[in-house]
Amino acid sequence: MSAIPKSFEEWRFCIEQRCGIPLTLEFAEERLSIYMDENLPETQRFVKLYGGGHLCNIREWLSRAISEKRKPEI
Repeated sequence: MSAIPKSFEEWRFCIEQRCGIPLTLEFAEERLSIYMDENLPETQRFVKLYGGGHLCNIREWLSRAISEKRKPEI
């Protein structure tokens, strides 16, 4: 696995296992709201460090995590 995740599964493992951060609905929504605003210094810093392409990936993965958390369990 590279330092920068290339898939949703790698990213999720990184967040939950390596960083020890529970991937909760609240966490995903908060991060997505920050990364959707390109005027925020935190988002600008992220782009400077990791690039716009990775920002797009993170937005997609956070959206996917939110969708998965919102699915009603059967």
